[in-house]
Amino acid sequence: SFATLGISLLFPEINYNHEMTGLLERLATILSPEEIEKAKLSLQALPISYLWIVLFQGLFAGITINALFAFGEELGWRGFLLRQFRQMSFIKASLTIGFIWGIWHAPMILMGHNYPQHPEIGVLMMIVFCILITPFHLYITIKAKSVIAAAILHGTLNATAAISIIGISGGNDLNSGVTGLPGFIVMCVFIIILFFYDRFIGKDKILTSQISNFI
Repeated sequence: SFATLGISLLFPEINYNHEMTGLLERLATILSPEEIEKAKLSLQALPISYLWIVLFQGLFAGITINALFAFGEELGWRGFLLRQFRQMSFIKASLTIGFIWGIWHAPMILMGHNYPQHPEIGVLMMIVFCILITPFHLYITIKAKSVIAAAILHGTLNATAAISIIGISGGNDLNSGVTGLPGFIVMCVFIIILFFYDRFIGKDKILTSQISNFI
């Protein structure tokens, strides 16, 4: 989320803003002007930056309540489907599971979740997001030999995603945030890092192997 925040600032429409304008702009799609003003006053009254509150609460929630809620979903994606596609290569399984996972989100996206400003394009964006994030979920599931690890990753990502928009103003749901273009850029960079780590440092060579070698 912090890396995504930095990448977002490279986009011409987006600027740094310590008053959490980005978060309030997103809330404006679901709250009334009076509620937004009340939220702004509450945030300004906090003794420390809201960013740090989100970080610490997110890390705690990621390994507790959020992980618990994410577990059911991960049991399907990284539990059942991973075993169904165990004859595939890691890359092919990631693409397939990521695509199915993205399609599964389509009804929620069309109702305004994650991309309230662009719900139709948001369906495609969410599919891309899920495809890009899936390699990390599969990798950690295989390494830990448990979907619990993926549930913790999933829960932590959900809990800390707001960090990527708290310190910015401007932009929209397509060119800011974890589920926007900056998030895609960051994930592509980390996929490359993961590939080189797995290829030259890791012992199992998971990314270039068939899933059945590990489960």
